[in-house]
Amino acid sequence: MKIDSDAIRQLAGLLDETGLTEIEVGQGDKVIRVSRSAVTVTHAGSGPVSAASVMPSDPTAPQSANMNAPGTVASAHPGAVTSPMVGTVYLSSAPGAAPFVSKGATVKVGDTLVIIEAMKVMNPIKADRAGTVTQILVENGQPVEFAEVLMVIE
Repeated sequence: MKIDSDAIRQLAGLLDETGLTEIEVGQGDKVIRVSRSAVTVTHAGSGPVSAASVMPSDPTAPQSANMNAPGTVASAHPGAVTSPMVGTVYLSSAPGAAPFVSKGATVKVGDTLVIIEAMKVMNPIKADRAGTVTQILVENGQPVEFAEVLMVIE
């Protein structure tokens, strides 16, 4: 079996860039999974593996929140709005458009706060409470993980 060390290095670099804990990529019957705790290569056939089809192995599995972000608050905060999925967060509906909310904005239940793109699907994240946005803890285009705090509404 030939191991594609370049693909493994690329995947490991993506782990560092995104803060994810695991990445799995496959083509045909060959799969490479890279995780922070181990590297696993499963080979059941032949063919090169491309890093272009990288995606989390299970986007519904709970992931730890990125606690290295400046100003991060604990997800136990009563007004914390957390990400329900792994994906990329967008603060506005289109590049150059005004953000959905800004710090100090008053929101009502059901107002769109951000959009999270996951697997090419745009998912609006709506306010589940009324109040004032006191903190926005993510930046436009930033990768987010499950349960990561996006903002605080008080």
